[in-house]
Amino acid sequence: MNHPTKQQSNILFLFSDTGGGHRSATEAIIEALHLEYGDRYTTEMIDIFKDYAPPPLKMLPALYPRIVRAPRAWGLGYHLSDGPRRVSALSAGAWPYVRNAYRRLVKEHPSDLIVSVHSLANEPVLRALGKARPPFVTVVTDLVSTHASWYHRWVDLCIVPTEAARRRAIKYLLSPEQVRVVGLPVADRFCQPPGDTEALRNALGWPTDRPVVLLVGGGEGMGPLEKTARAISKANLPVVLVVIAGRNKNLKARLEAYDHWMPTFVYGFVREMPDFMRAADVLVTKAGPGTITEALNAGLPMILYSHLPGQESGNIPYVVSEGAGVWAPRTNRIVEALRNWLDNPGQYDMAVRACRKAARPDAARRIAHILVETLEKHKAEKELSALASM
Repeated sequence: MNHPTKQQSNILFLFSDTGGGHRSATEAIIEALHLEYGDRYTTEMIDIFKDYAPPPLKMLPALYPRIVRAPRAWGLGYHLSDGPRRVSALSAGAWPYVRNAYRRLVKEHPSDLIVSVHSLANEPVLRALGKARPPFVTVVTDLVSTHASWYHRWVDLCIVPTEAARRRAIKYLLSPEQVRVVGLPVADRFCQPPGDTEALRNALGWPTDRPVVLLVGGGEGMGPLEKTARAISKANLPVVLVVIAGRNKNLKARLEAYDHWMPTFVYGFVREMPDFMRAADVLVTKAGPGTITEALNAGLPMILYSHLPGQESGNIPYVVSEGAGVWAPRTNRIVEALRNWLDNPGQYDMAVRACRKAARPDAARRIAHILVETLEKHKAEKELSALASM
């Protein structure tokens, strides 16, 4: 946290580590604020569950990786709780249990603007704030299949990543004036121009004489990553295979021990993903919103092999309809998709152009500007009101 001076305004960000997307989007916006405005505004991040929620809600960030390993149950719960009336009923039932915690949150963290980057922060924090509150802005971090809990009628503004998310906001009773389509915020390093692909590959130690297929399963190496890597290897395609096993050390060891049929590079958790994406030709991954957005910014066509039912379900038709990738839920279809792009470079080039057309690399900076405009407008209105009452 940066501590504000008398001249500075403080922006409070509400998120939670239930999945990596909420934190990374929050950090991207804060980075953009500092890039655009320097130290003019101070920022603070609060994990709504870990930092303030009573047990067992406090344990949700730690339990989340286990919960999503039962995707069918997760998807059922997602759909059963979706809808404005259901969200209102669930929120009303939970309020007596959480109200003291969230009243303490808003008391201990006074701010000039509050930004919710988690759908479950909206209802309890808005209730805790009451009527005399600073502006409240929601930044939606799901692309298409957005849950009703993202949309609260009391918010001053709701920033969404896609037109489909805007339509759902209107369906879920927000007014058109409350909703802005801007894009999904990602770190500035994922928003740079493509650069020299050959130089990037030389720096990474990758061959430059054949296409590079980047296989990613998220920070935890989730999904059928090992099965997919072996299928691509056995197909003996004229490609370089780069596999990111994330923090899954056992998976990394197994992949390194496997006798691959093509040049193969296996990594654990990496921080060079922007360079990896710019140096690659195809991304094979699950349909996570952050990864999709980063690939679009890199002009990197995608083969999507899995998704989390619920909030990621709409990401697949979104990518396919944009022409930026294909859906291949089985290993044989992944191999077919790769072979098709290798045999039909014109189709591959169309997918590259589609990625670049759908990309919104300026999303984080645009959101930063919108937040500052909202904050400064509120401050000006308060000053005018104070002058009028004198």
